[in-house]
Amino acid sequence: MLTELRIANFAVIERLSLTIDSGFTVLTGETGTGKSLLIDAVALLIGGRASSDQIRFGEDEAQLEASFEIPLTHPFLQRLRAREILGPQDSQLIIRRIIARSGRNRVYLNGVLSPAHMLEEFAGTLIDIHGQHDQQSLLSTSAQLEVLDAFGRLLELRSQYRSTHRDWVRFREERAALAVRLQQRAQQEDLLHFQQKELDEADCRIGEEESLQAERHRLGSSRRLAELASEAQERVHDDTHGILANLVSMERTLAELSQIDPEMNGTVRFASEAKVLLKEVADSLRRYAEGLDSDPMRLSAIDDRLAVIQKMKKRYGGTIEAVLQTHHRVKHELEQLQGADSELDRYDHLIEEQQRNVSELAHALSEKRTEAAQQLTKLVGKELNALKMGSVRFLVQVMPSGSDELCGPDGTDRIEFLLSANAGEPLKPMSRVASGGELSRVMLALKSVLADVDHVPVLIFDEIDTGVGGAVAATIGKRLRELGRYHQVLCITHLPQVASQAQHHFSVEKSEVKGRTVATARSLTGMSREGEIARMLGGERITQKTRSAAAELIAGEPE
Repeated sequence: MLTELRIANFAVIERLSLTIDSGFTVLTGETGTGKSLLIDAVALLIGGRASSDQIRFGEDEAQLEASFEIPLTHPFLQRLRAREILGPQDSQLIIRRIIARSGRNRVYLNGVLSPAHMLEEFAGTLIDIHGQHDQQSLLSTSAQLEVLDAFGRLLELRSQYRSTHRDWVRFREERAALAVRLQQRAQQEDLLHFQQKELDEADCRIGEEESLQAERHRLGSSRRLAELASEAQERVHDDTHGILANLVSMERTLAELSQIDPEMNGTVRFASEAKVLLKEVADSLRRYAEGLDSDPMRLSAIDDRLAVIQKMKKRYGGTIEAVLQTHHRVKHELEQLQGADSELDRYDHLIEEQQRNVSELAHALSEKRTEAAQQLTKLVGKELNALKMGSVRFLVQVMPSGSDELCGPDGTDRIEFLLSANAGEPLKPMSRVASGGELSRVMLALKSVLADVDHVPVLIFDEIDTGVGGAVAATIGKRLRELGRYHQVLCITHLPQVASQAQHHFSVEKSEVKGRTVATARSLTGMSREGEIARMLGGERITQKTRSAAAELIAGEPE
């Protein structure tokens, strides 16, 4: 609620400070005393357009300041804390606006210099002004939708719908992104198939290149290898000078030696074993020489295979390991492409199922909104009749949104409050029909019906009693007082029937100080309040009769 309002050098207000309580408060005073300046100041504090003409003559700047105590249950409180305008445990918001002739206007939120456009968020969130200031939150179709859903107790159903709708939108976005990725990858599918075919055919293996290089080296040296093998075999196996022939001769000598000296038997045995080993060496050399292949076709085949390996290495990373990694990656990407259709089918199924859920919830929401709209239309109509506005027709219209999408984030409905201010006139959007006091009374009717679901803590009514009197004025006063149970209500009034219902009363007065006009406000209680009500009843000349009537009006206020 609005707890304090300070104004300095604003039009005819030199310096003014009001402490405002909860409930229903009225501002009264003679015409032209500056009552509406207080509303103008509040309007500027919630984003109204400032002008240097509003600065008191002879001053360089006007200063406006308001302190709000935001209810702990108000949804706007968490937004202010999230922006660090309020601390985690704070609920007091102080708005200060300075209007300078130089044009360097400033806005402070809890002492922090802030952009002026931030004030616009407070209009319709913390304060609703109903009158000539055009700050009414209920004139926007989005606010009307919020009000209807709150009135119909549909917020839980709408929350369920929004969650389902978000999932539906997310699935569609993810499918679209997948389709784009697959389209981009599909454009490379031919390349991937070519790479896989090439790598499959190359069939590179770890160690193959080294093995082929060794074989190639051996094949290239086969003639020399054959010569060396033959020479070695001849040295071992020559009948005259070969090692084996000499060893046989030596074996005979050692055999004779061992017959004389048995200690040489071991040496004879070693010589015999050496002869066996030399025969194996000779056989191995023979087989090696016979196995040497100098086939040029095999050498050509090895060269061709090494060329393929070099080509793969050059194209796919420089090493056999890199070639094999590329081969694995290409296979994986092709497998993904092959599974793409099934992934898209999965998303199509999810989207279809979620769209069905969205449609069912949207239909249920639309039906309940239609029921709530009929009930709200009926109740507001009763309030308008009580305010002697029987010729005014009010209708809550629920229509298809006309969106290109089947369902929007709030359903399939477009909500609009329609009004016909005069008999015989067609219903039109409320913002285009009524104005001034007439619109204020329509808003009073609406606010009275919506009292327990409307979250705007401060309501200000101006011009609400224009052109009415008597029983209608008394009804307006009672409605405002009742509304004060749910909101902090401020009202400028000229009617004693309205003022007498208030729980708090300020009188705005204008006087001349040192040749300058100055507007002030003072709190009225007891006899001073009775005197103000008597003035409103009988004019400047207050008689005992008017005082008695004023006392009767005040005494008649509801407990």
